[in-house]
Amino acid sequence: MSTIRNTTLSFALLTATLGLRAQDRSAGPADKKYQTEIRSITDKPVVKKAFQTIIELEPQTLSDHILLTEIPAPPYKEMERAKKYAEMLKAAGVDTVWIDNAGNVISKRKGRGGGKKTVVLEGHMDTVFPEGTDTKVVHKGDTLYAPGIADDTRALSVVLAIVKTLEKTGIETDADVLFIGTVGEEGQGDLRGVKNLFTEKGPGKIDSYIAIDGWNRESITHRALGSHRYKITFKGPGGHSSGAFGLANPHNALGRAIHYWAVAADSFSRAPGLRVTYNVGVIGGGTSVNSIPFESWMEVDMRSESPERVSGIDQLLQQAVQQALAEENKMKQRGADLTVDVKLIGDRPSGALDTTLPLIQRAMATVQSFGSTASLRVGSTNSNIPISKQVPAITIGSGGEGGNAHALQEWWLNDKGYQGIQNALLILLAEAGIAK
Repeated sequence: MSTIRNTTLSFALLTATLGLRAQDRSAGPADKKYQTEIRSITDKPVVKKAFQTIIELEPQTLSDHILLTEIPAPPYKEMERAKKYAEMLKAAGVDTVWIDNAGNVISKRKGRGGGKKTVVLEGHMDTVFPEGTDTKVVHKGDTLYAPGIADDTRALSVVLAIVKTLEKTGIETDADVLFIGTVGEEGQGDLRGVKNLFTEKGPGKIDSYIAIDGWNRESITHRALGSHRYKITFKGPGGHSSGAFGLANPHNALGRAIHYWAVAADSFSRAPGLRVTYNVGVIGGGTSVNSIPFESWMEVDMRSESPERVSGIDQLLQQAVQQALAEENKMKQRGADLTVDVKLIGDRPSGALDTTLPLIQRAMATVQSFGSTASLRVGSTNSNIPISKQVPAITIGSGGEGGNAHALQEWWLNDKGYQGIQNALLILLAEAGIAK
């Protein structure tokens, strides 16, 4: 039996054991119990005052948004922004603020419930843009343009506005609330900030988690799009293309690995079950046209909200790599065997939460209270970590309108952006409780 048939057989066995089916993604209305709860909160005079305070704070919120956007926060270099954000949170009125060992800015506003419950509200501080990127905000009419202005600096200003609103209106919560600016949400940051929050080095037990990312106010992410990312490097002695001819060639092995994985993964991705994707995103290696390369590498990505589907397509990758290595070594005419280094560079866990959870129902009811329909969705956000641990968690939008995320011409428009802040505040108050 050929190795390709072995790979195909492995694929067949994997799909046979998964037995996964696509789930209904419709949101529908929130349970009447939670609609009633949200109405009772919004009818409170102090909450009506808070909604008005958010509108009055708009100029200051916009100023905070611009100030933070113009402090660069490249991957793994968020500290300058973190220091400023910690200073701003302290000035806004939190009880304590600190920067943890991962670089997260964590602030606590104590509730009246004696620490029995802790709720997180956060935005991520990092952007995808490398060091040296011009982050100066450009105004074109009512629209603001700058790298990172929508993803996710707007969320940081929303969190600040909510702290200020709670302080100005005197609203006290039952639960303790952690207002956080996280690091490492984007790309190869691999959610390192939120991962740290859920370790022994974190701030303690977290009972509910609300992340703000993106701008769509109706969007509620309650399903985690997990991913594995690898850098795979084939290595050999290398040499002159003619003088050393016959040596094993890392590029040949890489090409085989890509082909075998693509063929097997294509069939796997078309099988019944939750959606799974795969991609070879970056390749490199070699020194010149007349040199046998000493290394050849690629970076790959695979995603699904099903842990089993991620695991399945990952297994196909590992098989393809080993098949390619064995074949190239068998074909060489002389010299040492190739070796391969398979390095995991990204691991975002998958998962899903039941839509009947109070946090999700409260978020749906809140969106409905603004006359809109909630959109339940899957995404790769900071909520992946708590969702994978079955901690109630959602990611919501910050409000306003935005576009060109991760591009130099990223933009944000303050089109009723205050409603996004009101939406986040209402969900927070429902989940944390208003102290009597």
